[in-house]
Amino acid sequence: MIRFWILVFVYLTFQPAHFEMGQQASRTFEQYLRESAVPQSTVNTYLKGPAWAQFDPELGYRLWNYLPSDGIDNSATLSTVQENGARTTFLYPRKTCRINAYGDSFTQCHQVSDGETWEEYLAGHLGEPVRNFGMGGYGVYQAYRRMLREEKTDLAAPNLIFYIWGDDHIRSLLRCRHAIIYPQWDHQGGRMFHNNFWPNIELDLTTRQFMEKENLLNTRESLYHMTDPQWMVEHLKDDVALQLFAYKLGYISSLDKSQIDPLAQALQFPIDWKDESTLRRQAGLLLDKYSLEGTQYILQKVKEFARQNQKKLLVVLFDPYRAMQQLARNEPRYDQPILDFLQKENFNYFDMNVVHVEDSKKYNLSFQEYMKEYFIGHYNPRGNHFFAYSLKDKVIEMLDPKPLPYLKKDPSTIDVKGYLLDYK
Repeated sequence: MIRFWILVFVYLTFQPAHFEMGQQASRTFEQYLRESAVPQSTVNTYLKGPAWAQFDPELGYRLWNYLPSDGIDNSATLSTVQENGARTTFLYPRKTCRINAYGDSFTQCHQVSDGETWEEYLAGHLGEPVRNFGMGGYGVYQAYRRMLREEKTDLAAPNLIFYIWGDDHIRSLLRCRHAIIYPQWDHQGGRMFHNNFWPNIELDLTTRQFMEKENLLNTRESLYHMTDPQWMVEHLKDDVALQLFAYKLGYISSLDKSQIDPLAQALQFPIDWKDESTLRRQAGLLLDKYSLEGTQYILQKVKEFARQNQKKLLVVLFDPYRAMQQLARNEPRYDQPILDFLQKENFNYFDMNVVHVEDSKKYNLSFQEYMKEYFIGHYNPRGNHFFAYSLKDKVIEMLDPKPLPYLKKDPSTIDVKGYLLDYK
């Protein structure tokens, strides 16, 4: 059942900006926020567990041990976490980890079991572990904050993979992503609850600079504020990104001009309020501009962190339900400003969208039929395998010394003791 809701939410989120929920949006933004309040029983179950996610005072939540029912062929998936907060890995645990990966559910590899992640496939090829700090629902900023935290511990690695997927740009701006997914997401009574309040970025309309804001609900007890409709209204009514997103998706009937115009002016994106027929599309374009500028701000911070700490950085881009679809139709991609920024600032980056579009040309399939070979909402195991081997050359370029399979040593001189496990 949860797989169904994943597919529904992906479909709704990436529809064109003029899409409306059956043309029936009649709620005000305040009504919408009231309805976002969470049942107390859901919070109880989430905090008690077992559940897919566990509470985190800084980031809102992180992975826990669970068995989601959303895998291939209607299977459940084994999703477990190590004490260090990373998703469980099995390959070469005694070898030094030189690569840490950060991002959302496509980094975490939701909808597959622990041994079917792209990190494990890549580790199997390289002969050394790849640590997986991805977490479903995170945006660019939340992944950045996770990176800052982990890279200050003994889990730090000299090579960083920073993965940006789909609407991660928008998630960075939201104070609480639950407030945009709740109309379509099944929390399963709390077992799949997540996207509670977290740290985010927002534009200061006076200085026109981005501000970094901390998690408003940073204790387990404080999470119960989300059960209060009035509290949700008071703490989200001025979340402009949330309002734009809800309007774009057709969840609310109107925008508050007094809140939207200052943002539009700050971003030099004038809105034609008289043209009601395109207002939802305009809202979506404004939200894109806001979020993509936010991502550029975060990426500068990621790059500076890597430089100061003498780490190599690889930025990965993948957006299979929007940018990749635009590429497949030979249309301009909405995230072109990010590509331009990465090139201008000399980032080391990898664009999986282009890889898939080029690969699809090998087959006598429509692009949507091609997608079914690799995706069940997220990647299926075949998709993660394809991603790992598409990415491997960029990863190998980062590693110094090269991993054992690429050292070209005489096989008779190789000491494999460090690769053998004692199963007695």
